[in-house]
Amino acid sequence: MSRTTVTPIPVLGRHAVNAYLLTGRRPVLVDAGIPGSGEQIRRHLERLGVDPGDLAMIVITHGHIDHFGSAAELHRLTGAPIAAHAADLGPYRTGRVREPYLPTGPMGRLMSRGRRLHVRAEPFEPQVLLRGETPLDEFGIAARAVPTPGHTAGSVSVLTDHGDLVAGDLVANSFMGLIPGRPANPPFHDDPLGNLDSLDAMLARDPARLHVGHGTPLDPDRVRRWAARERTRLLRRAATGRLTTRADLPDGADAVAVDEAPADYSDLSRPGASDG
Repeated sequence: MSRTTVTPIPVLGRHAVNAYLLTGRRPVLVDAGIPGSGEQIRRHLERLGVDPGDLAMIVITHGHIDHFGSAAELHRLTGAPIAAHAADLGPYRTGRVREPYLPTGPMGRLMSRGRRLHVRAEPFEPQVLLRGETPLDEFGIAARAVPTPGHTAGSVSVLTDHGDLVAGDLVANSFMGLIPGRPANPPFHDDPLGNLDSLDAMLARDPARLHVGHGTPLDPDRVRRWAARERTRLLRRAATGRLTTRADLPDGADAVAVDEAPADYSDLSRPGASDG
């Protein structure tokens, strides 16, 4: 099979929110941007020389609104099946993220108060339900979808046979990519230490680079150094009872958003819109 290439598709700003085109024998889209971005992504595919009707699959990395927001629209526009993990079916079927958000730091706490992250996207039902590690060869790319839980329970990453890791929100660039190349947490994690376990597991596979949902590609060695420091910090917080996971929430706290107003994502591309 021909080598699979990875091309970013900017959804918001230059790289504040990214989707990715993976191209092998056939093209595959990873992530679907914010609600209302389907036409924008379709036009970008065409500028890259891809007929949207040729898409073999749309892979959704996790159940946050800036990654699955236009999945249903893109499915209609392209006819491509959607692949997503079973553990995030709730958000996909309702169009609503799990609430409350669990911030990783001050910017996450600030962002969680804004309406733009509490809106409803169009629901969808994945045609390909992921549970374990899944080869994607039959969809035209030399790659595997790998469960990487922690950011959300149903987070997945896509690792190509040549070492490109499309990592979703396993890790991000500082300030939504405004400090390129500097690893940082995304604004939220459901299970911070669980996410680090998944990140370490993927780093153990020696990826050549990490393509992230927020920012530019990251060097794996720099991510390893950051992850070691971050684990030390999180373990200190856990030892003093200051690390919250979704599993720690009382029954009924895992609610969904109730605001159906249109989203305003303009602040996401401004300085201070992410932790790190």
